[in-house]
Amino acid sequence: MYRRVAIIGGGAAAAALLSELLERQPPQPLHIDWYTGGGTPARGVAYGTRSDRHLLNVRAASMSMFAGKPRGFLDFAQRGDHTIAGTDFLPRRLYGDYLEAEVTRALERAQADGHDVRVLPFAADAVVPEQDGVTVIHGEENTRVDAAVLALGSLPPQPLSGVSDAALASGQYVTEPWGFLAEAKPDARPLKVVLIGLGLTAVDVLLELATLWPNASFEAISRHGLLPEPHLENASAPADDGADLVEAMREAPEIRRWFHLLREAATHAADWRTVIDSLRPHTPSLWALLPKDERARFLRHARWAWERVRHRMAPQVMTALQALEHEGRLHRRCGRLQAADVAGEKLRLQVRHAHDVACDTVDADVVIQTVGLNTDVRRTQHALVRQLATNGHITPDPLGLGCMGTVEGRLQHDGSTWPHFYAIGTLLRGVLWESTAMPEIRQQARQLTDRLLDA
Repeated sequence: MYRRVAIIGGGAAAAALLSELLERQPPQPLHIDWYTGGGTPARGVAYGTRSDRHLLNVRAASMSMFAGKPRGFLDFAQRGDHTIAGTDFLPRRLYGDYLEAEVTRALERAQADGHDVRVLPFAADAVVPEQDGVTVIHGEENTRVDAAVLALGSLPPQPLSGVSDAALASGQYVTEPWGFLAEAKPDARPLKVVLIGLGLTAVDVLLELATLWPNASFEAISRHGLLPEPHLENASAPADDGADLVEAMREAPEIRRWFHLLREAATHAADWRTVIDSLRPHTPSLWALLPKDERARFLRHARWAWERVRHRMAPQVMTALQALEHEGRLHRRCGRLQAADVAGEKLRLQVRHAHDVACDTVDADVVIQTVGLNTDVRRTQHALVRQLATNGHITPDPLGLGCMGTVEGRLQHDGSTWPHFYAIGTLLRGVLWESTAMPEIRQQARQLTDRLLDA
């Protein structure tokens, strides 16, 4: 077993791995260095919100941190409110509380069991993997560990091309919505707010600002102008395990064929959601079958459609958004941002529709970029990831989906696999595709713990 392990990252994936390692009661004491990067350990960006308007997109019964304790989060929530049901969509704030509580419990148990866990409230400056271990560097301190795990979550958002330096310097063009929401104050002015992107992040921004800014109007621009689909009011299970559909997809790993099969299966199902959900356990193995050109075709033409049906929102969130549209406060439009620049006290956007040559001009008081997760390590400003990529310690996924690695989480470089250097979560999106939600994260944490303790 690896006795000295570094976990680099302070969010839910890191918390899940730490807690899983300590939960196992390994036969020998562990020394774990947890580089949390500052902020509140365990919550990360995803669960750092304090707003009750930001709901989980998965029902409470499916959100346990531990694969072996499926009622973990539900039991925690019901201790505070016995009326909560497993089918409820609860605030992400509450889930952050749960993660913090589990980490606190794990750290207390670690001390009692003789483990040495250092919670280091800063980021690692550099990581140097080698064949017999890994060196983690912070400031003047070089720490040698048996294994290191990158649990960094999504990389910092980058502004879209066409956004001028002046627009960024104005503070009116927001690339990082969560920090912006955390600092947002009530404002009664009749502001014009434009959102670039219409995924789940845009949904959270709309819910929060529509309340804080009661006289603001919102225009949301995306390629197809469509919101994520909602979950059903009542939980539903697939009529079967989807084995026939999965087998048919395995026989023909081609995107057009797959979507034909999905549409056909949906027509015979009581609800299309059950078809999509039946694929969840098989997604990594199906993704592995796709050649690079088919993955690229998926990203260009089908990713938007898959994301809106796979990553759905709570039904009460859809009701709130429909109310905003009915009131005339929210307008959706199809288009792509071509340019953004300062024009007096406002920002002026150039937006092009799919088949138009000319651009429309849109003026806004605030523009918020909500285009989803950034996983492109080739262009990131994240200091540690840049160091790893520049020094050739990691190989970027050629399609911008994190790092090259194995399905077990080992990172690769120059066609070789590091024996002691791992990743968990978002950086493995190119390997597993679905690698960002808690049900997938907890399974990765369990499997990675097996490898770390059995090595």
